[in-house]
Amino acid sequence: MEKRTLEQHALECRKEERERLEQQIRFIVEIDKVKNIFRQTYLADRERKENDAEHSWHLAVMAVLLKEHMEEDVDVAKVMTMVLIHDLVEIDAGDTYAYDDAGAKTKREREVKAADRIFGLLPEDQGKYFRLLWDEFEEYQSADAKFAHLLDNFQPFLLNDASEGKSWAEHGVHKSQVCRRNERLPETSQIIWEKMMEVMEKHIEKGTLLGD
Repeated sequence: MEKRTLEQHALECRKEERERLEQQIRFIVEIDKVKNIFRQTYLADRERKENDAEHSWHLAVMAVLLKEHMEEDVDVAKVMTMVLIHDLVEIDAGDTYAYDDAGAKTKREREVKAADRIFGLLPEDQGKYFRLLWDEFEEYQSADAKFAHLLDNFQPFLLNDASEGKSWAEHGVHKSQVCRRNERLPETSQIIWEKMMEVMEKHIEKGTLLGD
């Protein structure tokens, strides 16, 4: 009897493990869709716009490189996970351009609904962890979230510079809009903010970013 009970327990555990794996696979396949979510930022070579998967990969690499410039101590591994998942909601919600005021009005509602569905595909513990990370990013309060937001803003800024301000020029972006979007960055990294100000002045002189 005891042997049969142990065998039954082993079978039940194996079944749970398989069900867990199936949930993880469904999530892995679902997030492949993020490769088809295209942003307004051009690649450095100006040939095409980047997609969300490329954007998130770039942020993860930057997290390792730029940690030393942060004003507060941060958990790089956590920030890397945060930036890798932060745009998965755009599979359902779509990309909202940084300076799209109309789209911004419905962005939160669309993205929360998407987070519920997409992270809900995972086993409960992993889904809860990813959702907590996403919520932390959105709340923009912790040192890790501040670093993640800096990366999320600085990466397209650098690509705008590298692509000769192509996206800024196409959308008629003003310096005041860029400053407003990045108003919390000085508290996260003063040296990076100084670099951004330098780049903005260069593009104002070139006419690819509008002055105020």
